[in-house]
Amino acid sequence: MGRDFFHLFPEKSVIGMIHLAGRDGNERVERALEEISIYEEEGVHGVIVEDYHGTTRDVANALSSIKKRGTSLITGVNFLSYHYSGFSCEEYGVKFVQLDSVQPPFINVEIYNQMRILCPKAVVLGGIRFKYIRPSGKSLEEDICGGMSRCEAIVTTGEGTGLETPTEKLREFRRVMGKFPLVVGAGINDVNIREQMEICDAAIVGSYFKNGDTTSKVSRGRVRRLMVAMHN
Repeated sequence: MGRDFFHLFPEKSVIGMIHLAGRDGNERVERALEEISIYEEEGVHGVIVEDYHGTTRDVANALSSIKKRGTSLITGVNFLSYHYSGFSCEEYGVKFVQLDSVQPPFINVEIYNQMRILCPKAVVLGGIRFKYIRPSGKSLEEDICGGMSRCEAIVTTGEGTGLETPTEKLREFRRVMGKFPLVVGAGINDVNIREQMEICDAAIVGSYFKNGDTTSKVSRGRVRRLMVAMHN
């Protein structure tokens, strides 16, 4: 299989985030495994392990433990520290890498292309006009076309973590992107998921599952409520 988002993910996928919160490395890994179990049992399709509260070592330990345990979830990774590190995680069964931006200067295109060669099968979910990323100053069309040349799916968000991504923004992205995969990366909840997933191909959900607090544990009730809302 080549780099193809639609071959990797089923139609209208929900991807749960693991923020690696906890008092120490052991607790972070234990919590990651607990969250994996909830996501599996409630019908979530994929998972991203991120060093939001943890370290690079915590990510590696969590991915190693997930691989040893086994999971039905499509597993991905996002490094906020050194974002190219995701391309070194193939040994853990990682199928995709998320980057908050695939635009210079957030990435060095030469280094990025070299890392992609080293990890030829990884699908990249690349941010365009993503939260907390400085605007490029280019038109929406230029931003999106550049992104489409560097990744297999584009991710966009609203202004911050947990804040709803404006539906009109998603419609504008869809207008420019055509059928290219579009992922909403923040602000999804049980109220807006139906409307936003009519536009997008997947959603990354993190803080909603934790009642707005990324240091909290995933709430099974919230995961179930969102998955039910998406299908009803």
